[in-house]
Amino acid sequence: MKLHIDIEATDGAARSGTVRTRRGSFKTPVFMPVGTRGTVRAVTTRDMDDLGAEIILGNTYHLMLRPGADVIDHFGGLHGFETWGGHMLTDSGGFQIFSLNPKVDADGATFQSTYDGSYHRVTPEDAVRIQELLGADIQMVLDVCSALPASRDSLRAALETTADWAARARRSHGTFDKPDIVERQALFGIVQGGTEVDLRVESAQRTVELDFDGYAIGGLSVGESREVMLPALDAALAHLPVDQPRYFMGLGDPVGIIEAVARGVDMMDCVLPTRLARHGTILTGAGKLNIKRAEFIRSDDPLDPECGCQVCERYSRGYLRHLIAVNEPSAATLCTLHNLAWLLGFMDDIRAAIGAGTLSDLRAEVAAVWQ
Repeated sequence: MKLHIDIEATDGAARSGTVRTRRGSFKTPVFMPVGTRGTVRAVTTRDMDDLGAEIILGNTYHLMLRPGADVIDHFGGLHGFETWGGHMLTDSGGFQIFSLNPKVDADGATFQSTYDGSYHRVTPEDAVRIQELLGADIQMVLDVCSALPASRDSLRAALETTADWAARARRSHGTFDKPDIVERQALFGIVQGGTEVDLRVESAQRTVELDFDGYAIGGLSVGESREVMLPALDAALAHLPVDQPRYFMGLGDPVGIIEAVARGVDMMDCVLPTRLARHGTILTGAGKLNIKRAEFIRSDDPLDPECGCQVCERYSRGYLRHLIAVNEPSAATLCTLHNLAWLLGFMDDIRAAIGAGTLSDLRAEVAAVWQ
């Protein structure tokens, strides 16, 4: 199902709008919380509803191993399994697979499970079939994500394999047990090329030639500096359709988000807000707050005085610090709820700024706090 953006406002290259799917619609630019193993860590799908999240992620690598795609299909896909009524995107598992030093050939990748040491093989067609069983609204092709820094030769090889696998994924979508899936599930192609600008251009052009339902930019925000990341991002974006969603994979820091949005990115995801929360690092309008510090033992202030989330309305910094200090599981839940509420609210601010033509002002404010 080809996705399009109904653009409602622009500010330079930034745009805000709505993506419509068979399930409904979601507003862009959008941050998508990551539900790695069938849940966003430490919170429930009801919590996600209450936070106003419109789309979340599932991780194919983890879900194909536990509980297995066939089990999830038994429940009607991830929506039924998780009892989630909003939109969902599944990645192909490529990022996780390629972090495990797999054996890769032209046909696919063989890797060892981090759960029990068993060996598994995934081809581009397998990734499509597994994600059809998972039943998300958007699935991603299997790609080769190169660790950076990388040689030009290795980036070229990854680009060629990614392009070949993308074509195979495109041909296979809807040819398995669910032929009607193409009417309700979008398939996104992924642009690779590392930080080499010309390779990003070539990858974007070749991916667009395959006429995907939407487009993603992978292999960036993996530890490289912003100075080399942004030119590569610009090069890819210049060759992607303006009327379809553009998804920056794995981006979750406020500066990175607003810089990407300013360049025309519509969708982002990252484990950052939930991972930080579990370790006591809080997102606030004044920057990161380490709630574990001793200075907060007697603090009756909320995590962020400007935040209206349920955690800030009810609990003090001193109380939350105590929960973390005694390893109380509810600490992860409460800190996660706040971080997600803060970041989703940040996206509201970005959309409002685009509508008002003041994104440059917000961009400067964010840079002053978070750089």
